[in-house]
Amino acid sequence: MLFADVRVSPSPSSLPGSAALQTLVNGIAGWALILTLAALIIGAVVWAVGSHTQNMHHSMAGRRAVVTSLAAAIVIGAAPSLVNFFFHTGLSVH
Repeated sequence: MLFADVRVSPSPSSLPGSAALQTLVNGIAGWALILTLAALIIGAVVWAVGSHTQNMHHSMAGRRAVVTSLAAAIVIGAAPSLVNFFFHTGLSVH
């Protein structure tokens, strides 16, 4: 038995509430960036205080927080492009 070919064509406006969902995602991304900024500032302060007091544990924890928050900002900013890239890559599989 042969199955019919199926296709997918994402359309954000095809379902009711799509605009609200897009607004919700934009809001979540905004909050995530605000929290990332707060983590970056807190991490920088901990790093500076740890370095000033020669506390290597706090210095390393602050440095890790700074690097992690910068990586999170990159992922948040690149998320739509990453999703689109992998979606289009998946469509090219035959």
